[in-house]
Amino acid sequence: MRLGVIVPSMSDGSAPTPGWPAMRSFATHAEAVGLDSLWVCDHLLFRFPERPEGAAHEVWTILSALAATTSRVELGQLVLCASFRNPGLTAKMAAAADEVSDGRLILGVGAGWHDPEYAAFGFPTDHRASRFDEALQIIAPLLRGERVTVDGRYHRTEDAVLLPAPRRRVPILVAGRGPRMLALTARHADAWNTAWFGMPDGQLDERLADLRAALDAEGRDPATLRLTVGMEWDLGRPDRIDGGSADAMARAFEAYDRLGVNDLIISLDPATEAMLDLVAEARAIWGG
Repeated sequence: MRLGVIVPSMSDGSAPTPGWPAMRSFATHAEAVGLDSLWVCDHLLFRFPERPEGAAHEVWTILSALAATTSRVELGQLVLCASFRNPGLTAKMAAAADEVSDGRLILGVGAGWHDPEYAAFGFPTDHRASRFDEALQIIAPLLRGERVTVDGRYHRTEDAVLLPAPRRRVPILVAGRGPRMLALTARHADAWNTAWFGMPDGQLDERLADLRAALDAEGRDPATLRLTVGMEWDLGRPDRIDGGSADAMARAFEAYDRLGVNDLIISLDPATEAMLDLVAEARAIWGG
């Protein structure tokens, strides 16, 4: 099982948003201690009742900078909101970022969920799953090197092609849990994500069972889909991981590994280099 971490690029409004030097330092330290992947979240802002406005850096800009400042780790979005960008342009940006990273990108995409950021920036909130479906019908074949013509309800392309051609077929990760999103995962994705958990629990078991049912309905072998799970390690919530020690974390790694998870993606709080050292210590204890 591979281990990845979320790069701190957002703030809930109660503290300053990390700047590029902090993100770069976090990412290079994660690579130095042997972690396998770095992930960046895609939001424009956060607005919740009776809470400060939350901030976020634009995901493609940060991910491209990480591609140029790291050399080994895989890089992905967890996940890109398909509604925020034209799907053909998304595929074009993925090919370019994969070039910068020397073939280390995984394109994470989802339908989005936080209505206030849609309203603030003028994006439609209707028919998100249908819009996502059409977007995948453009993104996936473009990344396979195909020419794409789509005359859909929400998106349109006419003989679109990625030039220069992608150096490889960039893998696509889909995050989603409803029946339609799981069906699209089974049809188009190379990887799937579900989040956020502490120790594995009954809710995760249900989501894995729903995924298996969707794969069966599409006639797809589960072994062909990379399974990724997001886990929170929050020292302010010791109940999540049994106290938050390296030993407890190692037990969590073992539990997820037994479930057949291919990638465990960890959201750290606090997101510091010292916490990355604890992840590395826990990995050594686990022995994975």
